[in-house]
Amino acid sequence: MNKFERNIEHVIFFSRWLQLPVYLGLIAASIMYAIKFMMQLWHLIYNFSTLTENGIMLTVLGLIDISMVINLLVVVFIGGYSTFVNKMEFKNETDKPQWLNKINSSTLKIKLIVSLVSISGVHLLKTFVDIHNIPLQDAILQIAIHMVFLASAVLLAYADKIMHSHETYSE
Repeated sequence: MNKFERNIEHVIFFSRWLQLPVYLGLIAASIMYAIKFMMQLWHLIYNFSTLTENGIMLTVLGLIDISMVINLLVVVFIGGYSTFVNKMEFKNETDKPQWLNKINSSTLKIKLIVSLVSISGVHLLKTFVDIHNIPLQDAILQIAIHMVFLASAVLLAYADKIMHSHETYSE
């Protein structure tokens, strides 16, 4: 291999670090979601005595939704960084999330789609709780979107199973 080709390969390999600003941006988005969570929690606490049961349920579902979005972001920026940019080193194994030992691009995709289905499910539940204030067309659209996410998850999991059907697992 000549020097030019080696240099090109080094540039291509180094380009993985271009993802770093994206992951840092997702961390910033997580911080903003955490602030939004605290604001909604404060709203729930402050207005608890005046909220209806549906109002409390909708607020709690909003908190769960935020939590799930933050979990999704964490999977993306930790899993993505570790899979595509650089392996993460931990001072001790107790600090390392257990799922990170088994993460690769395939499991990352499955975790992402399952998170999207779960988040969509929470949104759908919020719609059903507040169904009298939601236009029918919006509810039908949310159901359709949820079904697309669900079908995508099943198809992705099935494709992953086919791709890895030759592997043996020892646990």
